Amino acid sequence: MNIFAALLMLGLLIVVHEAGHFLAATLQGIRVSGFSIGFGPALIKRQRKGVTYALRALPLGGFVAFPDNDEDSLISPNDPDLLRNRPIPQRALVIATGVLANLAFALVVLLGQAAVAGLPADPNPGVLVVSVQPGGAAARADLQPGDKILSVNSFALGTGQPGVEAMVNLVKTAPNETLVVERVRHNQLDRIDLKPSYLEGQGRIGAQLQANLSGKNRPVRDPGELFYYAGTQFTHLIGQTVSGYASLITDFKVAAGQVSGPVKIVEMGAQLSQQGGSGLVLFMALISINLAVLNALPLPLLDGGQMALLLIEGIRGRPVPERLQLAFAQSGLLLFVSLTLVLIIRDTSQLSFVQQFISR
Repeated sequence: MNIFAALLMLGLLIVVHEAGHFLAATLQGIRVSGFSIGFGPALIKRQRKGVTYALRALPLGGFVAFPDNDEDSLISPNDPDLLRNRPIPQRALVIATGVLANLAFALVVLLGQAAVAGLPADPNPGVLVVSVQPGGAAARADLQPGDKILSVNSFALGTGQPGVEAMVNLVKTAPNETLVVERVRHNQLDRIDLKPSYLEGQGRIGAQLQANLSGKNRPVRDPGELFYYAGTQFTHLIGQTVSGYASLITDFKVAAGQVSGPVKIVEMGAQLSQQGGSGLVLFMALISINLAVLNALPLPLLDGGQMALLLIEGIRGRPVPERLQLAFAQSGLLLFVSLTLVLIIRDTSQLSFVQQFISR
């Protein structure tokens, strides 16, 4: 059920993204010929008012189709309601609303969660380990997700985000040094040695950390507190996501190992769903923001790539030649399929039941 819930949420986020494009086009009177979730052969297909709605075999995304690209279309190429015949600002709005829809959805989800479930009570002392990168210093020290770190070299980390920042600073300033970490696992207190790796002049342990929340909530005091809390969460998630993608350029060796494909995303969603509704809300907000940031990148097949072509058209005063657009799209498709296959194979091989089967 946890895996099913994660798949359902991922599908919902794709629908939200594509619905942004679809509504931006139809509300401006631009012709739309299709709305698809997934790629490949259609499993379910329905046609309504000239638009074909389809659920396709490969649930790795979705798309909104326009008659502009249909060679068999009976619509005149000069029809003013074709997307390519609309002014650049209108086309830019159609491209941008997928990203905007995902960002808006994430913010609404965070607001709804805070309004219904309340705000987290004061955090407990220490720092919570959320995830551990295989082969990193944290993994070598036997740190695991769910561990709580109370102190480093007898220095108490305190509570909340300041505690996380204190831990990060201690690690960064101690590359190749042995740190004595006080850890709680399953209510058992022990001490372990943690030796941060040296990377670009500072220490790294290959672990994601967060405040050690108590798991209890309190009611929201007023609307101002609600919007401040949800807005802070929202901007924090965006900042983390942007930083993660930026690290693919600035620190590719480490960041590449943290890139997740569809299998890993579903696994993460299944794990978070075990925490109940709050876990699913975090999963929805995090993945929705990731979809927004990813699609904003100026790469082929992504919204950012389409926006880049539109910007070039605005500068040149005429569209980019079709052969260049086709080459741009084909290179993006090859990159997308290749990367997806690699990530699926890697993430599947790292699933616990697969590793157990291999080790037999």
